[in-house]
Amino acid sequence: MTESWANPAAGFGADLHLDLTSGRGLKAGLADALREAARSGRLEPGTRLPSSRTLSADLGIARNTVAEAYAELVAEGWLTARQGSGTRVAPRAAPRRSAAAPVRRPVRQGGAAYSLLPGSPDLGGFPRAAWLSAARKALSEAPNEAFGYGDPRGRVELREALAGYLARARGVYADPERIVLCAGFVHALMLMAKVLRARRVREVAVESYSLDIHRDLLTAEGLRTRPLPVDAAGADTPGLAGLPVGAVLMTPAHQFPTGVALTPDRRAAAVDWARSSGGLVLEDDYDGEFRYDRQPVGALQGLDPDRVVYLGTASKSLAPGLRMGWMVVPPGLLDEVLAVRGQADWTCSAPDQLTLAQFITSGAYDRHVRAMRLRYRRRRDQLVAALGGRVGVSGIAAGLHAVLDLPPGTERVVLQSAARHDLAVGALGAFGHPDAELPPRDALVVGYGTPSDSAWAPTLAALCASLP
Repeated sequence: MTESWANPAAGFGADLHLDLTSGRGLKAGLADALREAARSGRLEPGTRLPSSRTLSADLGIARNTVAEAYAELVAEGWLTARQGSGTRVAPRAAPRRSAAAPVRRPVRQGGAAYSLLPGSPDLGGFPRAAWLSAARKALSEAPNEAFGYGDPRGRVELREALAGYLARARGVYADPERIVLCAGFVHALMLMAKVLRARRVREVAVESYSLDIHRDLLTAEGLRTRPLPVDAAGADTPGLAGLPVGAVLMTPAHQFPTGVALTPDRRAAAVDWARSSGGLVLEDDYDGEFRYDRQPVGALQGLDPDRVVYLGTASKSLAPGLRMGWMVVPPGLLDEVLAVRGQADWTCSAPDQLTLAQFITSGAYDRHVRAMRLRYRRRRDQLVAALGGRVGVSGIAAGLHAVLDLPPGTERVVLQSAARHDLAVGALGAFGHPDAELPPRDALVVGYGTPSDSAWAPTLAALCASLP
């Protein structure tokens, strides 16, 4: 007879934590403990208990004592005993929960029925079948040592797979020995902030429009952030020469959130500044694979692997829930990164690393990225078509978000209208650095990758209904 997966230990009975210190003797104490566990709901109805032989061995008491306690509780109706099914907790009314224990309810994105908040891919596009196939193969071939503590840089299989992929798809010079796996981009940035502090860096330049969570992380590590203006050509990298900073955090391939790409002359200016000043460029390449109007531009790191730290993640290409990111660090920086990281492997699990390595080397990752590139391009085209020229769409055709330029003075009205339509959407100004002198601009940042396929049409309709 097949046991239910609701009880993984069904073949042996559940492990039990029982307090036998009631002072009424072993049999009475065991019966009291089991009765209370069933009454409180700690032992759920249908839970299979260990055999009298197993429980007596676990508790160090006579088997007859356990058998007599079981029999007493069966007679009282707390337990059931059937040939071939063992002894189980009897079905009873669910215990009354404390009024202080809140009931968990699903949380809607942004607190609204529809969400166009940027920063998330379409989670329904995660390649479950292909990922499961990769996991099976990876686990079947994994050496036993893969389940130990491992190298603090992460599994070599994934570092080698990433080195090949990043060189081929993003133009990154990536020696597997200089790749450090991290639990996402924020973890990587945290490590780099600690390295910068150890180097006695006090200030870091960040783009004037950027994520506050990244700025706050740098500040928490004792680093002051200086805003670097952003215009249609990207970050004003020539202006780095006038700032007292030791590093700059940038999104060259697709600036977040303005959506522009860093022009070739400004890419060169960033590298020139790093070479002449001894500073570092921290390159956030979070959605570099998703360019729709042309072949994606290669990573900035390719211009100078000795001065640029490449930071990548699977959050947008696969899913943020994987908690998987990576750094490609310059040769002279590896020991410093590992020193602040410590010798423990604080990354995602080794099985997940092995799975992603197999996913990449099998070609499944390339196929998935191409499929998602088509999906997001289609969504962006549908967004532009639905707007019908009522508002402007700025930035390059890339990534998972777009900027909608509104008529001057209408941003507040549009946000209020969106709230009435139960739509969560962000304003461009919310991403501005508090010390930056930002030009007046009414605009929305629309994350068209966020809705599921089933929610896309009504979400787009809610957006259009919110616009003037």
